[in-house]
Amino acid sequence: MPMKLVILGLLQERNMHPYEITLVMKDRAMDQVIKMQTGSVYYAVDKLAAGGHIEAVEVIHSPDRPDKTIYRITDKGKAFMEQLIIQQIRKNDPMYHPVHIALSLMHMIDQEKVAKLLEERIHKAEHQVNLAYQLYEEHISVVPRSVLHLMYGRYEHCQTELKWLKRLQADVVARRLNDTGTPITPD
Repeated sequence: MPMKLVILGLLQERNMHPYEITLVMKDRAMDQVIKMQTGSVYYAVDKLAAGGHIEAVEVIHSPDRPDKTIYRITDKGKAFMEQLIIQQIRKNDPMYHPVHIALSLMHMIDQEKVAKLLEERIHKAEHQVNLAYQLYEEHISVVPRSVLHLMYGRYEHCQTELKWLKRLQADVVARRLNDTGTPITPD
């Protein structure tokens, strides 16, 4: 459902071709907050069109490329988008992080390996923090404030992730993962 919601929202902004929708999603780093696979935008567009939520407004013919169909959102699609937004706001799914299960067991393996892996994750997390903030700054003047909240929230989540990883790595380096009775003290 999130893919359909994003497509409807972007078509609410302006009429677009599915490939353009994909580019806007990547430009706004929406691919960082929803699963986006090759063809998933086209598949969702086909489903939305079949349901009458969007409709073709123009087909651009080109002799050396496939035809490009430009879509717009319908009134039915606007009502559906509102339903999807409400569903997403109400949704409270648990968060699954790839490190969580490993975290509960990482004290059982070579701590030097763990420290090295965490160092790699920290470098990636630092990059994500910088990228998220840059993305936010670049879009301040071009997207609605609700999108800025998404972007800034992503930046804050990346900062929190980085802080958490650094604290975890410090405990690994200090060989404290097997300690008991010592609380984690926030920075």
